[in-house]
Amino acid sequence: MPELIEPRSGGKILVEALLRNAVDTVYCVPGESYLPVLDALHDAHSIRTIVTRHEGAASNMADAYGKLTGRPGICFVTRGPGATHASNGVHTAKQDSTPMILFIGQIESGFKGREAFQEVDYTQMFGGLAKWVTEIDSLERIPEIVAKAFSIALSGRPGPVVISLPEEVLFGSGLCIDAPPVRVACAAPDPAAMIELRELLRVARKPLVVLGGTGWDAEASRAIKHFVTVNNLPVAASFRRQDLFDNRDPHYVGQLGLGISPKLAERLCTTDLLLVIGSRLSETVSNGYTLIKSPVPAQPLVHVHPDPQELGRVYQARLPIVSSLRGFAAALTQLEPLTEQPWTSWTETARADYVEHSTPPQAHPQLVGVDMAHVVAHLNDVLPDDAVISNGAGNYTVWVHRFYRYRQPGTQLAPTNGAMGYGFPAAIAAKLRNPERTVVCFAGDGCFMMYPQELATAMQFGAPLVVIVVNNAMLGTIRMHQEREYPGRVLATDLVNPDFVAFARSFGAYGELVERTEDFADAFQRARQAGVPALIELSTDPRQISPQVRLFDGPREH
Repeated sequence: MPELIEPRSGGKILVEALLRNAVDTVYCVPGESYLPVLDALHDAHSIRTIVTRHEGAASNMADAYGKLTGRPGICFVTRGPGATHASNGVHTAKQDSTPMILFIGQIESGFKGREAFQEVDYTQMFGGLAKWVTEIDSLERIPEIVAKAFSIALSGRPGPVVISLPEEVLFGSGLCIDAPPVRVACAAPDPAAMIELRELLRVARKPLVVLGGTGWDAEASRAIKHFVTVNNLPVAASFRRQDLFDNRDPHYVGQLGLGISPKLAERLCTTDLLLVIGSRLSETVSNGYTLIKSPVPAQPLVHVHPDPQELGRVYQARLPIVSSLRGFAAALTQLEPLTEQPWTSWTETARADYVEHSTPPQAHPQLVGVDMAHVVAHLNDVLPDDAVISNGAGNYTVWVHRFYRYRQPGTQLAPTNGAMGYGFPAAIAAKLRNPERTVVCFAGDGCFMMYPQELATAMQFGAPLVVIVVNNAMLGTIRMHQEREYPGRVLATDLVNPDFVAFARSFGAYGELVERTEDFADAFQRARQAGVPALIELSTDPRQISPQVRLFDGPREH
């Protein structure tokens, strides 16, 4: 039973609430607005405090932690500028359905409404970004609010919660009743819905399974694999969820999103049963709601999602099923396999199309510098199954998603909201969480420069990851759109970059420049063995804007 204990500071009450909910890591940039929390963390030896050099990096690390563990990533930032910087990670966590809790130091309540130093109304600022935004109004309510935050972050569709911490609440001292660790209820599918699902599958001829979302665990993944295997079904992954199903499995047929295979896009349009498990079927997955039309898709849609508010919000499914992903996967194991499977050829052909699409082609004869397809193919050959691959946003990611074959859950860290800069902080969080695993980050030259200072964080806390900086001296995605929409009118997309190798070495990290494809394998081996964070700069052809598109064939103009 909860008991009253001796008076404690608000900061200590808060940290003890985190401990009861099994928090082992917090990411932060310190601020005077939450000094009592820092003081309490000093004595919380089971919580590791990771100090980053930018609040945006801290919030991205918290998001990565949430993706890797299924538990809320915890981030602390100070008021005003600290909170605005951290909003980047909150937006990512919202669109990526990642459990996360952002704590923000707040001004003294008596000063509110006067535009006091660094004053912001966080309920307004984060109202559209987070699942829930609140401000604790009394020390006694800290345990209640923290428990509610964990529950909301983890329930239904996971997501971020933002909690504002007024100065007098943290610095004050008093008695309060602690709350027990949060337990989250999980929905299970209606048995009648499972019977209807099996009947829809029985009459199908071209079924397609799509996996996405968050909330998967090893048991759910095994159950899905068993269901797919015994029924010989083709499986596609939604955007940046490729690690949910072993890409080497004969039933895996590709990813839906940027760089989708044209043949897979055609299959998505012609399937006669679309079984979507966990994915929202967002704009990127549906190619602007064209491959899967809203509100009523042309394809018979079975839509499984843990949040009832998501079902029917964009698509009217033939069969909507509210269920946690674990609960639905478990229910699938109770379904009798189909004895007749007329889609055998459909599955085999879809797999063959995927293998063809994900096999690196011959490099363009005029290619200058490093061939990205063969870099990714080499990593695919040499990395262990549990290696973590992270990236931010940019055209360079198309090579990664197309040519790397993910093997198991928890190995892809990539923002579905297209946030530049995400990959490097996420990779640091992954390496600190699982130091025994190989962690490789891909970043474009523009993407890396969003948070390059986090090399200091990687050095300080000992995260010997490898970051591969793809340098084509431009913001490639925007240049591609610019050349298509306004040919010959290039502006604001050329980049003048630092010496990335010297930059890395200035932190004490390992750095190496690779200018030829054949030199990459040895350089990567040296980076892996460096024992410190390592940066490999790849000099790439600015004309090769994507695996299949070149901007122009003449010399580059400036």
